[in-house]
Amino acid sequence: MDFDLSPDHELIRRTVRDFAEGEIAPVAEQLDRTKSFPYEIVAKLGELNLMGIPFPQEYGGAGGDTLAYALAVEELTRVDSSVAITLCAHTSLGTQPIYLFGSEEQKREWLPRLCSGQRLGAFGLTEPEAGSDAGNTRTRARLQDGEWVIDGSKQFITNAGTDISGIVCITAVTGEGDGEGKEISNLIVPNGTPGYEQGEPYRKMGWNASDTRPLSFEDCHVPEGNLLGPRGAGFRQFLHILDIGRIGVAAMGVGLAQGALDEALRYATQRRAFGRPISKFQAIQGKLADMSSEIAAARLLVHKAALEKDRGRNFTLTAAQAKLKTGRLAVRCTEEAVQIHGGYGYIEEYPVCRFYRDAKILTIGEGTDEVQQMVIARALGA
Repeated sequence: MDFDLSPDHELIRRTVRDFAEGEIAPVAEQLDRTKSFPYEIVAKLGELNLMGIPFPQEYGGAGGDTLAYALAVEELTRVDSSVAITLCAHTSLGTQPIYLFGSEEQKREWLPRLCSGQRLGAFGLTEPEAGSDAGNTRTRARLQDGEWVIDGSKQFITNAGTDISGIVCITAVTGEGDGEGKEISNLIVPNGTPGYEQGEPYRKMGWNASDTRPLSFEDCHVPEGNLLGPRGAGFRQFLHILDIGRIGVAAMGVGLAQGALDEALRYATQRRAFGRPISKFQAIQGKLADMSSEIAAARLLVHKAALEKDRGRNFTLTAAQAKLKTGRLAVRCTEEAVQIHGGYGYIEEYPVCRFYRDAKILTIGEGTDEVQQMVIARALGA
């Protein structure tokens, strides 16, 4: 068993780290404070071929694997979660459905633009009455004269309302299905389609430089060919997409925890009290040691989930375990980093203040901790 990264994986880790530290870190606080979407950064990520890491080169992707993608997400989140979730939601949720379930025509039409970063992808699953209970979708689509007519709403959707947003893949009820279940299908809805509107951005606790808003569909017509995969396969499709997305969000948790540790260690070695750096005090050392140990263990779990996916194995259990572990770890590590900073940790000039605000959503988005526990228990046979 080899825990060392391959030269290719080490290269992408170093490339993204250098980019994050050189291009994102200097502007992260301003972007958060002004709630400005990072258009220039996304464009540069596209130029570096990072907006399509796990997709084949024939569709404009980088030809990488899930581990490479997880490494990139971790390194971005070490510096800024808003940029990381923009790439993460675009890749795992916006682009993956088309790559996995789309027709060859749909792939050729959309993947090159998505993988280049010229257009952002989004995934519309959550609704006012369908959060953790994702199967309770109320949005409906009926087939009429060769078109799907969509009516309904989505909420908490990332990447749908920017100037470069291209499509949203949405779940919709397309029939009653067999027995008591609904027939749920996935549909591609391009931005600019009449009847599809993006609401005003939410005022959020964190991820302030990312785009999150509600969506509405009223008599929205898209071609029959915008159906993603077989009719009625939407439920199975989005469960698989969520499994993949959990690897990305778990990588975010590790990256945010690592960023918090980096800042806490840097501050502790510089801040002096009672005549010496506070890093020399046993109470501070204990916090730093616990953070480091937990991060190392969580990182291995994320890498395991990524490798299982890349090897074609069932990764549902490991992805849920990684997501549950890393979300809680990010909350704990950012809290400890603020504590080590003392009063300065409560001041927005210090990154740990932003990290602390950004952390909590990792225990909610992409399936709450409670949902992860359900997924894990079921995978164990409980």
